[in-house]
Amino acid sequence: MESMTVSDLPGLNCGLCGFRTCGELADKLTTDPGWLKRCIPLAKDRAEVVGGPAAGARTAAPSDLAAPATCATCATAAGGCASAPAAARGGARVEWRDSLGREFDFYLEHFPEDPGPREIIIPHNPMLTREMDVRVGDVLIGRPLGMSCGCPITHCGVAMNVDARTGVIVWCVTGPLQPREKGFKDLGYYIAEGYEGLVRRSRSDIHIGMRYYFQPERCMLQWRHSGLVNYLNRTPAGLQVRLEGLWIG
Repeated sequence: MESMTVSDLPGLNCGLCGFRTCGELADKLTTDPGWLKRCIPLAKDRAEVVGGPAAGARTAAPSDLAAPATCATCATAAGGCASAPAAARGGARVEWRDSLGREFDFYLEHFPEDPGPREIIIPHNPMLTREMDVRVGDVLIGRPLGMSCGCPITHCGVAMNVDARTGVIVWCVTGPLQPREKGFKDLGYYIAEGYEGLVRRSRSDIHIGMRYYFQPERCMLQWRHSGLVNYLNRTPAGLQVRLEGLWIG
């Protein structure tokens, strides 16, 4: 196989292959061409699955590869991710298990008026909120580090509320398309303080003061989270909840 250059790759810099940029993947391909299978956008054209099919697994069709489990289209404005379970897209069947087979209690959906899930965050250096002059409407990126979730995915979103005094930011997580198109402010590592959203599907009653396993409907990894419910409000759109004390797993 001829060595590939960055111009042969999609140029999306999506990170799904494990490298930050297509250029870093191209450098790796000069010594190990097998890494090309990690490129999800190219796999769509080649009808290949990352790592090859497991024993007993069905062969993937091109339609499967159009929306991988960690696809970059998860958070475009409306409709959610096509790779999400049927229950997360409004289907009739609800299995109450995440992509790793772990049980959870409810799906957390975003408010109808919001462009994506609402997350309350604070940069590891709260002074950054003022130093970077973060304002409502700004496109931001960052990653929740450590005890506040430890999610391996860089989050991207739009600031909805900014407290310059404390550094606390409320944003809606919307995915990587806006940062690529409009530019962004990079918060670096941050602490995820809480989630706010709606519960329409639950397999148990929800009470203030209790901790639950839940799955954010638009989570790119489709992993369960855990949080303590400290606010409830019944609305025509569903049960409004706020969860704090977050972790993944």
